[in-house]
Amino acid sequence: MTTTPIDTSAATFDSEKLSAAAREHLWMHFTRMSAYQDAPVPTIVRGEGARIFDSFGRSYIDGLSGLFVVQVGHGRQELAEAAYRQASELAFFPLWSYAHPQAIELADRLADLAPGDLNKVFFTTGGGEAVETAWKAAKQYFKLVGKPMKHKVISRSIAYHGTPQGALSITGIPDAKKWFEPLVPGAHKAANTNFYRAPEHGDDIEAFGRWAADDIGRAIEMEGPDTVAAVFVEPVQNSGGCFPPPPGYFQRLREICDRHDVLLVSDEVICAFGRLGTTFACDKFGYVPDIITCAKGMTSGYSPIGAAIVSDRVAEPFYSGSDYFPHGYTFGGHPVSAAVAMANLDIFDREGLNQHVLQNEPAFRATLDKLRDLPIVGDVRGDGYFYGIELVKDKTTKETFDDDESERLLRGFLSKALFEAGLYCRADDRGDPVVQLAPPLIVGQSEFDEIEQILRSVLTEAWSRL
Repeated sequence: MTTTPIDTSAATFDSEKLSAAAREHLWMHFTRMSAYQDAPVPTIVRGEGARIFDSFGRSYIDGLSGLFVVQVGHGRQELAEAAYRQASELAFFPLWSYAHPQAIELADRLADLAPGDLNKVFFTTGGGEAVETAWKAAKQYFKLVGKPMKHKVISRSIAYHGTPQGALSITGIPDAKKWFEPLVPGAHKAANTNFYRAPEHGDDIEAFGRWAADDIGRAIEMEGPDTVAAVFVEPVQNSGGCFPPPPGYFQRLREICDRHDVLLVSDEVICAFGRLGTTFACDKFGYVPDIITCAKGMTSGYSPIGAAIVSDRVAEPFYSGSDYFPHGYTFGGHPVSAAVAMANLDIFDREGLNQHVLQNEPAFRATLDKLRDLPIVGDVRGDGYFYGIELVKDKTTKETFDDDESERLLRGFLSKALFEAGLYCRADDRGDPVVQLAPPLIVGQSEFDEIEQILRSVLTEAWSRL
């Protein structure tokens, strides 16, 4: 598939000056800043299609779509032009008691694309804010319908749901939370769907899926159904390395939530907008949640936006009498971002990107599955254009690396080696060590092969070093 690139070829960069300024003034996110005390800061200056370019002019395949974001690829002129046109007409106006056409049109389009009666769209500026919004909406909803004790949330172990205090409480990664406690109370954890390390029913994926869903039911019952407001789950869990749902998992989870009058929140910040081959990932797995949280791919990253898409049933009490939702963000539903989102969705429709992912996901999986012959590769899992490769010390026993080995493997070698070999992706140890891949949705077999060849070379060297 082709893109129309933005011409930045004339731009020149003083790499040493940029790196020095970055070390002195730019506090990067989730980054060990000490790592660049005596090393240059990798600086990406341009993107075109599925490739990115650094300040030295070196090219890399973007195997992570930035951060699970750039669905339509880099350098789309029409998205830049959509932002320019909107900024020239109405650069900003808030959604606090007023509307603007771009937010109205985008909300209408998202409601039409969402399943069931999910027809109310509350805009944010990103995914963590969308999760925060969903929890607050769930708590207030139950107060408005006369069940004020229902305020707790159940989410899954190792799951990542964002960095705001509420979203971080829902997150299931201890190391992400330990410095910021005490967090918002009421967030509790249950089993995830990592079948590779299933503690129960490791020989029967459907039985394991039922057990994992029932574990969420057990957590609800343990806390008391009259105190639990919502269950937050990703369609394919990102953190830990792309855990897909077993067959029947979400149908069972929907039954559990309905039985206990608990809202089911589908956190699709990563999985929505084509990552799995459907606009909303819940459609792929056949369930209708009460709230969808989304962001990233809505604009393919060309401008920030997020949303909580809420069912009519949950929104109804907020639309009655003097009741309202005392919550919002200055830049939520920003006119420029909304205009870019509309243009981005136009590209999806015109180029059939969802269909492209569905048609090519078997080839992507088959190409990555070739890596299973390497002694360091324990599992390859995921869905659509979203995969994790779990690394192990022993394939037979599934023995993982200890903390020191993981530190030397991931941060000491893999991340840098993969980048230097021409692949930008994620080597992650939030859970067992994995390499994560989520390329732009425009890629095909040639990019799959390039990714596999780079991974094969670098993982082979990693094993020899071990």
